[in-house]
Amino acid sequence: MDDITAPPRLTRLAFHGPLSEDRAAGMVRRLASAAGPTAPTTVLDLGCGWGELMLRLLEAMPGASGVGVDLNEEDLARGRANAEGRGLAERVHFVQESAAGTSRDPADLVLCLGASHALSEARPPEHTAAALHSLRSLVTPGGRVLLGEGFWQRPPAPGELAAMWPDASASEFHHLGDLADLAVAAGFRPAWIETASNDEWEEFESAYRSDVEEWLATHPGHPLAEETRDRVDRHRDRWLRGWRGVLGMAYLTLVPVA
Repeated sequence: MDDITAPPRLTRLAFHGPLSEDRAAGMVRRLASAAGPTAPTTVLDLGCGWGELMLRLLEAMPGASGVGVDLNEEDLARGRANAEGRGLAERVHFVQESAAGTSRDPADLVLCLGASHALSEARPPEHTAAALHSLRSLVTPGGRVLLGEGFWQRPPAPGELAAMWPDASASEFHHLGDLADLAVAAGFRPAWIETASNDEWEEFESAYRSDVEEWLATHPGHPLAEETRDRVDRHRDRWLRGWRGVLGMAYLTLVPVA
């Protein structure tokens, strides 16, 4: 019934970011066989959401265990359910806590995908450098960090900035080259640099809204419809008139310098 059926949330997304199945599979292959004194046995996922990439890594590394931390309990519950369904519940823990100043032990593989803001209270773009220094302390010698971080594909025009999120600024993100330099300055070597394609962005942005758009089409009189419609329309408009083709997502596989 309209009065009890709540709008769905992100059910069409495998990953909470512009990441294709093919790219994710390549990441898992590389990270699961990362060079080092021993095979990776521990994974730490910071700002994990439902931790899909971490779960796929654990499937590829039968002897490994993982911890995902996030503040969103709904996403964590989804991760726990997915882990249970794949027989991974005994090897992974999803914990509701802040990643900033975490006391978690260093791990062989550390994931931080679109979540560097969770590691620092600094304002953008300074939070990126602070996050990289935190990540350097959280990876074991010979381990790997996978950082997913936004960057400007080109300088945004004033009209594009005005169409983005409130208070969007041209200084909010780095150039890709500057992002790589920050990683080096934090004590890493960038072993692999790749960026999300336009197709990955369009699939992500469409999947981000798709289930809610269909819900709105079938529940126009729902008590939550007006609020939900305003939110979804605003997000779509900001994407199409603001960051589409301007904001990029870089995936950096980082090796700590000995």
